[in-house]
Amino acid sequence: MARWVAGCAAAGSVALIGGGLALAYVDRHLVPASLTGWVVSNISQQVVNVAVAAFGFVLASRRPENRIGWLFLVAGLGLGLSGFSDSYALHALVADRGSLPAGRAFAWLNNWMWVIPVAMLAFLFLLFPTGYLRSQRWRPAAWFTGAVFGFATVWGIIAATSMWAHPFTSSSPGGLSAVLGWMTGVLISAAVLVGVATLVVRFVKSSGEERLQLKWCAVAAPGLVVMFVASIWVNSAVVKLLESLAFVCLWTAVAVAVLKYRLYDIDRIISRTLAYAIVTGVLVGVYAGLVLLATQVFRFHSTVAVAASTLAAAALFSPLRRRVQQVVDRRFNRARYDAEQTVAAFTARLRDTVDLDSIRDDLAAVVDHVLEPAHVSVWISQQG
Repeated sequence: MARWVAGCAAAGSVALIGGGLALAYVDRHLVPASLTGWVVSNISQQVVNVAVAAFGFVLASRRPENRIGWLFLVAGLGLGLSGFSDSYALHALVADRGSLPAGRAFAWLNNWMWVIPVAMLAFLFLLFPTGYLRSQRWRPAAWFTGAVFGFATVWGIIAATSMWAHPFTSSSPGGLSAVLGWMTGVLISAAVLVGVATLVVRFVKSSGEERLQLKWCAVAAPGLVVMFVASIWVNSAVVKLLESLAFVCLWTAVAVAVLKYRLYDIDRIISRTLAYAIVTGVLVGVYAGLVLLATQVFRFHSTVAVAASTLAAAALFSPLRRRVQQVVDRRFNRARYDAEQTVAAFTARLRDTVDLDSIRDDLAAVVDHVLEPAHVSVWISQQG
């Protein structure tokens, strides 16, 4: 039953998003770019919306007891309705005026439907990764979040109704409407911050499997934050595309955490990412420094300087990566670091040991410590 409901919800979301994209494509030359339509940022955003519905279906069908998947599905329906109603209203009111009925009704729907996916995001922060609040003490936070988005929905409907005659206007309302709009923004920000605070508290007090689940989210979140801040200051199609990719990475991390698929790989991912980021930064700095030194101080030809700097950076890559990887593993991938140290110690002892029984017992102890198998046995050939 859960799989059937999840499939219907996901299919409905994808159909709405696909219909909206089809209308946007048909009207790509008839709708101004200022009203979104068929532009890179809108297309990438709709692709991310499809990913929300797809992840919701996977999570809700495989982990129906976990509310995270159902939050994804509700958010996907909200995003689908918003995207389709926007394209429908643009076609009916701008591209081909009067060709479709209820154009203003769809524009009205689009002007407040954004509240639903934002509300689902706030509740996702509150309930991740178990699908439940961490304890009964966080119930007031859940009630506060629900009240905030209830107020935001009512205000959004009122504001959309006031814009009925001019649904695509960008002018800011004045008086009481401006105050209520500002208050809504502040309350929504507070509700999202409460959810983030819940995640931080969970992470600090978590252990074992739950801590690994939260690590997956923690790895993907900084990239989204960086791209979100960049999109505020830089209005670029490339930045919008990267922001969409960051959202997909976050949803992927949430899905991996909830499904617990390859959950224990997170420490390795963190250590490798940090190691390669540090190595890349150091090599770029070395390369730039060598080029400047050769061209500005020693006055070498620019082509020779670039070639020599490239060779020097390439020669430094392997030893630098090994050294940085060891340092990062010591802090962020302790299991691998301890395993390598144990194997290295065993190898050192092996050089000075000649007794076969001692080697066998030592090998079994090392394997048991590093791999923690349920059973260990050593087979030794008696030939020769």
